[in-house]
Amino acid sequence: MESLLRTASGAPEHTQRGLSPDTIEVIRRMIRVKLLLVFVFAAVFLIACFDSKPEKFVIRTSKTYEASVFRQQCAICHGSEGEGKKLHDGTVVPNLREGEFKMKTEGEIYKQISEGGNGMTPFRGILSERELRLMTNFVHRDLRGH
Repeated sequence: MESLLRTASGAPEHTQRGLSPDTIEVIRRMIRVKLLLVFVFAAVFLIACFDSKPEKFVIRTSKTYEASVFRQQCAICHGSEGEGKKLHDGTVVPNLREGEFKMKTEGEIYKQISEGGNGMTPFRGILSERELRLMTNFVHRDLRGH
């Protein structure tokens, strides 16, 4: 920017155009501000793109078959989003998304759903084998994010 062209008379070219040194300085500041804004927006955009938290699966609005089965069979005890709750008789139903239960394997999840136990109703006679497998995958994949 400092190497402005000079005219035949030796005067800087911007003087020939009628731009004062103050005007040139204002233009330079405006350019710097614009570049800074572009950099800030680019940085914010990149940070937003690399957000490490996956979106939480929302059962309430899902149209999948598994979510429908969950709403019909499981939400009464586990809560509408699988977050667990305390029942009127004092029984604490585990959160399917976080905590100790989150670390269960697919085999352990299948066994818990099909055979029940610890206060949970067995679903082997209520759900088909296909539905038991679908619900196992649903809990493991969608509610746990595996």
